[in-house]
Amino acid sequence: MIDIRPFAGLGGATHGWLKARHHFSFAGYHDPARVHWGQLRVWNDDEIAPGTGFDPHPHRDMEIVTYVREGAITHRDNMGNVGRTEAGDVQIMSAGTGVVHSEYNLEPITTKIFQIWILPDRLGAKPKWGSKTFPKAAREAGFEVLASGRPADANGGTLSLNADAAVLAATLKAGQTLRQPLAAGRVAYLVPASGAVEVNGKKLNTRDGAAIRDETELVVTATEDAELVLVEAAA
Repeated sequence: MIDIRPFAGLGGATHGWLKARHHFSFAGYHDPARVHWGQLRVWNDDEIAPGTGFDPHPHRDMEIVTYVREGAITHRDNMGNVGRTEAGDVQIMSAGTGVVHSEYNLEPITTKIFQIWILPDRLGAKPKWGSKTFPKAAREAGFEVLASGRPADANGGTLSLNADAAVLAATLKAGQTLRQPLAAGRVAYLVPASGAVEVNGKKLNTRDGAAIRDETELVVTATEDAELVLVEAAA
């Protein structure tokens, strides 16, 4: 089953400095049919104006992954972490028992991100933050694991999550095809950060979402050059 969720039909809000689209219920947007997808709870498509951002605010018991599509995001938290994550790279924050953080666009251009929240396997973990550079050449025509808590990815050089889930990315040239298995009892959510693809024969355009379950394999063919982000998680 593949449910295509067109970008134009997503929930969202515009706050002047922030243009946000929500693949799942979030803040003032609520759709009882789109509350979560397995352990995936939030997928926000955010555009943050230069010199603005999210002021310090708290989180707890959530795995928060930020995938930067354009520009850069600068993080600061009450654990003493400070970091800048650029386009194509990833930061994670395991909120655990509680953390207060800010996220600012200190760049001269609009920063565009996917903010992904994943429900943790256990509550009350120790908070942590991390950021890592992932050269796009390593994900050409195949998914690279960026962040994961799946046992199979332990010690694999990925950012670590407190959830049996993974965030992956791939780049495809027009006409290229990749195959990605999906085990029983798992779900996936696929979004092209750019470009367009067909997934198991269904069209998926830039920033559309595809909610996937009960498929043993994903066959993804690029109809134009594409950058893909995928979450795979327990159902």
